[in-house]
Amino acid sequence: MNASVSTQQTPALYGGKSSRRVTVRDISAAKRRGEKWPMLTAYDAMTASVFDQAGIPVMLVGDSMGNCHLGYDTTVPVTLDEMVMLSAAVVRGTRRALIIGDLPFGTYQESPAQALRSATRLVKEAGVGAVKLEGGERSADQIRLLVESGIPVMAHVGLTPQSVHAFGGHPVQGRGEEAAQQLLRDAKAVQNAGAFAVVLELVTAELSAEVTRSLHIPTVGIGAGAECDAQVLVWTDMAGMTEWPGGRTPRFVKEYARLRETLGDAARAFAEDVVSGAYPAEGHSFH
Repeated sequence: MNASVSTQQTPALYGGKSSRRVTVRDISAAKRRGEKWPMLTAYDAMTASVFDQAGIPVMLVGDSMGNCHLGYDTTVPVTLDEMVMLSAAVVRGTRRALIIGDLPFGTYQESPAQALRSATRLVKEAGVGAVKLEGGERSADQIRLLVESGIPVMAHVGLTPQSVHAFGGHPVQGRGEEAAQQLLRDAKAVQNAGAFAVVLELVTAELSAEVTRSLHIPTVGIGAGAECDAQVLVWTDMAGMTEWPGGRTPRFVKEYARLRETLGDAARAFAEDVVSGAYPAEGHSFH
């Protein structure tokens, strides 16, 4: 009987049924059970509702919106106002998923106090259940203050896109003993600061497996091998909406649909019907 009660209180993250939103406690419980779970990005209410109904338990309103929705070359120009607006839309479009809002570049690096002001806006104005910020040891003080203030934090180490200019591109992280040890220190630092999970981006599979074994908080991989506790993809990459330079899809991306082709076909069919006079037909008209 106790086991039955426990199962009802902690349903599976993916496919589990619940009358409430997923929380960070559910994320921690999944780690203890050894349960893997999916995470997708979302940037608007309609798309988020589709993912919510599909059972996706965690959604990230990522600053990747800069690249795939706002037309920026990088994530760096994304503002906190933009993040608040789109995060609020995703929250409104969902009922069950835990919604995590990214802290954009320049909104938390200055000090823990700046991080708290920025995160507070995402929680109060957008209604997110947690925030995400980049950086390991360098962001530990920010994470600690946010957690002490009651704001759950997902950390992000490895390749951190907001540091694209410092990295000089998008190199795989954790290669070489010194780099591997630094990444391990970063992961443990964010855990010790109170983060409930950590994203590992573009990290060697071997190092990601080591990090996952060494932490009691879940690891969320993106281009980080199969041993992470969870996996995340930018939804436009996952669904085949992204137009990659030179047509070369990154190795870590698996396209589960070809929505860019589907949407283009639909637009052309509509345009041809309008030009030919086939649309609107009698059935589409009012009298």
